[in-house]
Amino acid sequence: MSKLSTYFTFLLFIVFGCNTASVETRFEKVENSGIDFSNDIKDSEQANIFKYRNLYNGGGVAIGDINNDGLADVFMTSNQGSNKLFLNKGNFKFEDISITAGFGSKEQWSTGVIMVDINADGWLDIYVCNAGNLQDESKRANQLFINDKKNHFVDKAVEFGLADKGYTTHASFFDYDQDGDLDCFLVNNSPIPVNTLNYLNARDTRAEDSPVKDFLKGGGDHLYKNNNGVFHEVSKEAGIHGSLISFGLGVTVGDVNGDGWLDVYVSNDFFERDYLYINQKNGTFRDEMTGWMEHNSTASMGTDMADINNDGYSDIFTSEMLPDDEYRKKTTTSFDNIDVYRLKVTSGFHHQVMHNSLQLNNQHGAFQEISNYAGVQASDWSWGELTFDADNDGLNDLFICNGIVRDITNQDFIDFFADAMVQNFDLNAGYQALDNIVEKIPSTPVVNKLFHNEGGLQFSEVQKDWGMGTPSFSNGAAYGDLDNDGDLDMVINNINQPAFIYKNKTREMDSSHYLGFSLVGTENNKFAIGSKVVLYVGSEILSRELIPARGFQSSVDYKMIIGLGNRTKVDSAFIFWPNSTISRLDIKKLDTVYHVYESEVITMDNYKLVLKDYANKYFVEVPQHFQVHKEDDYVDFYTEQLIPKMISREGPAGSVGDINSDGLDDLFIGGATGQTGAIYIQNQLGTFTLKDQPAFESFQQREDVVSCFFDTDGDQDLDLFVGSGGNNKSPTGLDFGHRLFINDGKGNFSYKAQAFPHSGNNIGAVQSFDFDGDGDIDLFVGSRSVPYKYGVTPSSYLYINDGSGVFTDKTSALAPAFLKLGMVTDAAMSTIISTDKKDLIVVGEWMTPRIFSIEQGRFVEKSTTLDQYSGWWQTVAVADLDQDGKEDLVLGNYGENGYFKCTPQNPFKLWLNDFDESGSLKKIITKSIHNQDYTIFLKAEIQEQIPMIKTENLKYADFAKKTFQELFPKNKIDQSEKKLFNYSSSVIAWNSGGGKFDIQPLPASIQFSTVNSIALTDINQDGKVDLLIGGNEFGFLPQFGRLDASFGSLVINKGQRKWTVLPEKQTGLNIKGEVRNILSFNANQKRQFLFLRNNNTPVLVENYYH
Repeated sequence: MSKLSTYFTFLLFIVFGCNTASVETRFEKVENSGIDFSNDIKDSEQANIFKYRNLYNGGGVAIGDINNDGLADVFMTSNQGSNKLFLNKGNFKFEDISITAGFGSKEQWSTGVIMVDINADGWLDIYVCNAGNLQDESKRANQLFINDKKNHFVDKAVEFGLADKGYTTHASFFDYDQDGDLDCFLVNNSPIPVNTLNYLNARDTRAEDSPVKDFLKGGGDHLYKNNNGVFHEVSKEAGIHGSLISFGLGVTVGDVNGDGWLDVYVSNDFFERDYLYINQKNGTFRDEMTGWMEHNSTASMGTDMADINNDGYSDIFTSEMLPDDEYRKKTTTSFDNIDVYRLKVTSGFHHQVMHNSLQLNNQHGAFQEISNYAGVQASDWSWGELTFDADNDGLNDLFICNGIVRDITNQDFIDFFADAMVQNFDLNAGYQALDNIVEKIPSTPVVNKLFHNEGGLQFSEVQKDWGMGTPSFSNGAAYGDLDNDGDLDMVINNINQPAFIYKNKTREMDSSHYLGFSLVGTENNKFAIGSKVVLYVGSEILSRELIPARGFQSSVDYKMIIGLGNRTKVDSAFIFWPNSTISRLDIKKLDTVYHVYESEVITMDNYKLVLKDYANKYFVEVPQHFQVHKEDDYVDFYTEQLIPKMISREGPAGSVGDINSDGLDDLFIGGATGQTGAIYIQNQLGTFTLKDQPAFESFQQREDVVSCFFDTDGDQDLDLFVGSGGNNKSPTGLDFGHRLFINDGKGNFSYKAQAFPHSGNNIGAVQSFDFDGDGDIDLFVGSRSVPYKYGVTPSSYLYINDGSGVFTDKTSALAPAFLKLGMVTDAAMSTIISTDKKDLIVVGEWMTPRIFSIEQGRFVEKSTTLDQYSGWWQTVAVADLDQDGKEDLVLGNYGENGYFKCTPQNPFKLWLNDFDESGSLKKIITKSIHNQDYTIFLKAEIQEQIPMIKTENLKYADFAKKTFQELFPKNKIDQSEKKLFNYSSSVIAWNSGGGKFDIQPLPASIQFSTVNSIALTDINQDGKVDLLIGGNEFGFLPQFGRLDASFGSLVINKGQRKWTVLPEKQTGLNIKGEVRNILSFNANQKRQFLFLRNNNTPVLVENYYH
């Protein structure tokens, strides 16, 4: 062999040979463990998806040490087969003792399972939930297997009062009334039909009292109080819903409000909203879900409660069914239309979104749903979810079980097979005909998800890299340290597939530290259920609540493992026991398990040492009587299809000015269609009085969306401009005309007719300034949209004042770029580039921020580095934020917590054309994935507007595989007008001079929603400009969700381009709803801020420190 050939062979070995080596993964799937279990389900004439809709919900897992030998054992439930108990023999070897332990063959359809010491003898018993049988309720009775301490169990559910005969999904045991013993909360899944909303008002009617057949009454949640070892139902008097529409699939327990009492969260399937039961500390609960959560998942499945950001407060994750890839989504998914969605909301089912929910506890009586921001919103047909630290880095990760045996929502099956087969189904043919239908339903195993917590509320998918990439139909799962090495292993219950046993190799792979805790409780709660371990490590609070029932139909081990990562010191450690007593621990050694006894307590007075509160808030709410903004009921989607959101609800407008020259700030607050705007005069006491304005009455059918006070006629008082908006009137009518009201100097306004030429556009912004230097005030008016034509670029205007308040449109001559400026939402004037004159900064949707300077009597656009950031910009504010002498920009955008979160690498595009040559303009929005453009709407939605889509794509599978470029002719695409949305973050644009800006995204919590309005103020009087922010946007189609996670934010300028968002419990802000404007003014010798909300009451706050 020549030297050249030898060298070439050596290179091949280097390049390819090294790649054949096995890669060590964090989790190893253990084979031959002795856990021989598969939850096998066979369709039959009596058991099939058409007769029992929960056929594929699967079984659960419980982990716990049933023989007190220091090793965690495993119990698994089966639907049609036998439940099994596996004794841990060490080193991942298990012995099946099911038969000898008393778990032989059975007739029950078993679901959830939990290990719990029900009789307080120090030995774990096993509670098994049953459902399934619609005819024989005795076979649905739950079972309580009492441990006889000899590896044998006897069912004594009847004796203990826990043989509930509902359709139970899961149970949780905890001491809800702090009387020292364990009570029981049961979640049942109602069997009533769900294809109609016939039970709209049934939530407060208990299932047993409903006028339906007896076998349908097994739904509803149940609370059983432990009375001296016997359980009695107290659901009704305790405030627990027990209705026909309780479709409970998950239950998780924890202290959500930090008051030391355990609360309960129930995830409901189908149309019923979830429940959040807040413990009232008197033996009752109150369902406060709608007050705490702005929305929840539609088909809520499994749920878990744990702290994801180390602030000491429990957060809540709920799994749903939304696929995370385009093909699965477009072949197996359908969404509520706007009518169904609105009906559900008005019928009391709250706002629901079809994706996973990650509810972040804001420590101030509310959750912010941040699944899109965190990157965990979609995981396919998901069941069990567990929030735990999979790699001992000190941050809780998210594990999600996935898969359903049959894709029962497959759209091609529904279209081509189901309807025809059901119609032709011969009832006398029996199961053979039914079997033919079932076999036509696709079956697609999918991979379980493991989202690694990267910190900063960001997660990344790691399941394949960490050794969990096997497709399956997984349902219940549990974790526990099966080999006592200091990390958490996993057991997963699969349908028609052997269970997964995963050994966690974190302790072998890296040097991360941990602390283990084995808690010993009091006489009637020996395993200390409900306790909370709290570790203080620097600025972090690492906490775990000892609640075994978690995820879906499963329970985890009692020994807690808290990962510390590379942290080498714990500053302090506390155990909060179920009865509100506290133990303080001295942590002298890491990487060990501490056995802690409840008898070692200190008094409740120390509770304040570990829970921070703020006596003086930055803001206090001030009583006021401003008018409530009331929108009409117009829905844009009825007129325009294939648009993402409504743009007819942009008000109210608001402006501040001294209109009667008494030195006090007065207010204008705009009205909606059918509602006049209002003038409020401030008096010397700092309160406001409504001043009647007859001139406004003639225009109550117009929507007031922008306004400004300015002196239009040079008489030294403030006149009023009001711009009209909306999307439900003809652009050729008078409803969109600008209005000018002349002040008589005393705050009385009269309408000035023909002050402006006609405008037929939906207005988005106004700025007043002296454009031509003649001493009077001219106007820039930016247009938001052309009515009925979403996406079409409207004309914006430059109006020149003749000095008497008559304005001439000089746009074409002096600012021709304004004719195609964009979908303008806001504007500002500042010396951002020029030094002698103010420049105009304009922002909007589907456009970049644009800056215009006045040069030689014309507006000239300046090239800036902002040209690359095309956003859905909502607002702009200008100030010198770093005190370098140059004005900077604060740009409010869509944010990073919604479906339309995007980056330059993955933009959205809007295409405008008559794609099917029908004579009407169509809008197609696409999302770029791996440099390919895919429509964001489903096949059914697009083909309704463009019939050729159905003709050329008979199957959903055909449509789902195609890019936008493959769906439409190239010439049509090339001729289309295209708009871009490639940047969604709200930012600071630091002015470096010469049109150059450095972009800095605002802090994480500001990205949770839109930023619609920004008030600039030095709130703490340190000489630096701070930001007061309002946001939220509700007008999206149901499939795109709601942006509702902004409750008013105070962002403190720390200098050196650093920012801190103060928590709501420190600011005192709790301003929900769609904030459109924040008005800032002086009143009562304080700085006050009025948050104007769309279709809602204004909120007035004043600065406590100012």
